[in-house]
Amino acid sequence: MRRRRLVALRGPLGLSHVRKLLGQPRHLPRQPVDLFPLRNHRLVQIVDHLILMGDADFKRVDAGCICHPLLIAAGRPACKYIDHGKDAGRAPIPRTKRGRMTDYRFSVAPMMDWTDAHCRAFHRCLTKSALLYSEMVTADAVIHGDPDRLLREDPACHPTALQLGGSDPAKLARATIIGASWGYEEINLNCGCPSSRVQSGSFGACLMAEPDLVADCVAAMRAAEPDLPITVKCRIAIDDMPARETLFTFIDKVSAAGCNHFTVHARKAWLKGLSPKENRDIPPLDYALVAELKAERPNLSITLNGGITTIDECRTHLKVFDGVMLGRAAYQNPSLLGEVDAAFGWEGAPVVSAHDAIIAYMPYMADQLERGTGLHAMTRHMLGLFNSQPGARAWRRVLSERAPKPGAGLDVLDAAVEAITGHAVNIAEV
Repeated sequence: MRRRRLVALRGPLGLSHVRKLLGQPRHLPRQPVDLFPLRNHRLVQIVDHLILMGDADFKRVDAGCICHPLLIAAGRPACKYIDHGKDAGRAPIPRTKRGRMTDYRFSVAPMMDWTDAHCRAFHRCLTKSALLYSEMVTADAVIHGDPDRLLREDPACHPTALQLGGSDPAKLARATIIGASWGYEEINLNCGCPSSRVQSGSFGACLMAEPDLVADCVAAMRAAEPDLPITVKCRIAIDDMPARETLFTFIDKVSAAGCNHFTVHARKAWLKGLSPKENRDIPPLDYALVAELKAERPNLSITLNGGITTIDECRTHLKVFDGVMLGRAAYQNPSLLGEVDAAFGWEGAPVVSAHDAIIAYMPYMADQLERGTGLHAMTRHMLGLFNSQPGARAWRRVLSERAPKPGAGLDVLDAAVEAITGHAVNIAEV
């Protein structure tokens, strides 16, 4: 019976495809094949298919751990589902429901070295409705690196989007499958970063000059995960290229490949002559050009990025655009995020105070400390929480001086809160 099922599975989701993905030899194993934490959407489909065909020995698996499909061929389908590695015994992240993200009204930009998993967990304590982006991860890193370190996301952080960097359609397609299997609601392609490091890898803002290549990349990513939104973040142009012609040509060609949501940083990127930091401020903003793009391409969803610093500015821009994206303003003054749900979320959503966010973040911090994460890796994202408020300097000083020390615990955070308010958070209650 099992052999007939295997024959039925040959083809796009058959064992030959499994062997190719896993790098397995052509012969079938005669001994039990161990389990391992494999995150691959197509392999999950295979096991789900077997469940639907009535194989009671198989249980529902998720993105965190999966049985080796070749166990079926070895005649040993009965097995326990465990996760090996440093997170052994930890409940794997459940696969999230797929579906196009329709609410792009407010998002936090992907920022290298800033918007890591700890940062996103903190930001989620301030806003439940904002779309959060990962820092950029290269396709090669996703394919060859440690996915648990690069891609694991706290389940409470969703909705989140994974930003990929790359220019090889095949690699981006493979990275998209891997990223999707970790539960991200969107995969975003970076076509806006101007750093020399990114340019040397032939991706980022330099791709604005190669819209046909970007279209090929998007098409490959869409084919790999047709039910997942594939989006692009870009500039209006680079260097001496004419802004309007460059932007419209780029958007038209890439949207024809299947991308219908773009986040546009309303500045040029000068790849020669300006540093990445200077590229964030010196090139003038051209909101009017992006507004013209939205007016002439009303079928596309356009998020505006660049130079937006307040909730009131967000409200103004949302009269024209489908969404707004904040970067440094949200990171350096995270209390701003506490206003997002009340302004753009659900009716009756509260404003989240800085102290409420700290209390909400503490269980996550405690869990991470138990896993060996240093306190500073988390508190560094909180330094601006009380900016422009009395005691902000004392708050930053306590965290900056004491959090990096070996063995630092939540008592440091309690001391920082006490320094700014005179009232310590009762850690025992959280």
